[in-house]
Amino acid sequence: MATTKHLKLLRHWKKMRMGVKKMKTRGKKFQRKKKKKSKNKKKKEVPEQTDPPSISVSDLFPSGEFPEGEIQQYKDENLWRTTSEEKRELERLEKPLYNSVRRAAEVHRQVRKYIKGILKPGMFMTDICETLENTIRKLISENGLQAGIAFPTGCSLNWVAAHWTPNAGDKTVLQYDDVMKLDFGTHIDGYIVDCAFTVAFNPMFDPLLEASREATNTGIKESGIDVRLCDVGAAIQEVMESYEVEINGKVYQVKSIRNLSGHSIGRYQIHAGKSVPIVKGGEQTKMEEGEFFAIETFASTGKGYVREDLECSHYTKDFEVGHIPLRLPRAKQLLATINKNFSTLAFCRRYLDRLGETKYLMALKNLCDAGIVQPLPPLCDVKGSYVSQFEHTILLRPTCKEVISRGDDY
Repeated sequence: MATTKHLKLLRHWKKMRMGVKKMKTRGKKFQRKKKKKSKNKKKKEVPEQTDPPSISVSDLFPSGEFPEGEIQQYKDENLWRTTSEEKRELERLEKPLYNSVRRAAEVHRQVRKYIKGILKPGMFMTDICETLENTIRKLISENGLQAGIAFPTGCSLNWVAAHWTPNAGDKTVLQYDDVMKLDFGTHIDGYIVDCAFTVAFNPMFDPLLEASREATNTGIKESGIDVRLCDVGAAIQEVMESYEVEINGKVYQVKSIRNLSGHSIGRYQIHAGKSVPIVKGGEQTKMEEGEFFAIETFASTGKGYVREDLECSHYTKDFEVGHIPLRLPRAKQLLATINKNFSTLAFCRRYLDRLGETKYLMALKNLCDAGIVQPLPPLCDVKGSYVSQFEHTILLRPTCKEVISRGDDY
């Protein structure tokens, strides 16, 4: 017979068992709910680019890290840089800068891929440029001088080598037998990607395009820290002039345009002082660590020499200009617009039109005459000739050479 003490202990033990069972049941319910929640929770998907492109590359790369360009090693005397811990540390410090310019390069790649897919004979040149530029604005998340277009879209045709874009009212139409150079730039915080390619629908122009593409690749390969600019030019010319092209039954020796060249690139400064020639006999100046260069070549069936011609569309504010007093109020107002929207980045008349500027030609001429703004007229070889161009932006990193703008296309 159980005592009162034993009964109390028995009741206490039963209560404890009931409590443990309840806790286990609650635990299982909680686990089931947790599992249910985790099943319903969708994975955050990274968006894919639309067609036509409309999603900012920043949204396509949510990590904030943008694709590296093509890496090329320096030649023998600079191979030690690859494994130098000191040089690697320098690169780690420059990572934000590299990432900015890679973001601009990714925009360039995606825009040109889209444009190449829609180009066809019969399109108005104005429509081509505005479609391209509006796509840049979306993909780069245009933001004043922090992110946007680096210079006007060059779409120079045939014997016009560079610096042509349509002004308002231009009705030029792209033809099947045209050779069009598409040269456009993007920038983040003033770090510019300058890159160009040539479009020709008629396959008879293929050797001409190949000449400038291979000459540009040669220039990139020869470039490096402590390399003399004249040596790069000599290598480019040798490759360029090994080509010939037959056009309408006549064979032409391909020529490098001797008074056009590649160039160093500075922050908010498309031409930063050094020229990369595309013929032999250029400057003895050397390339240096940390510099950006646009390696571009022009192949011509004409004289291989350009002159200024046609109506001007491109302009740029002088990078080093100080304060110059202006008498015309309209010129002062136009300069304020230029400073706010472009600073020292190149612009064209269409960009002023887009900002709402009207009747500005006299004021623009006044700024040019005062030396504040530089006009950049089209550069033309002889009429009836054809010119092709290819261009990439490279960065001479401390450990290697990065072809920033390289893509699957060229």
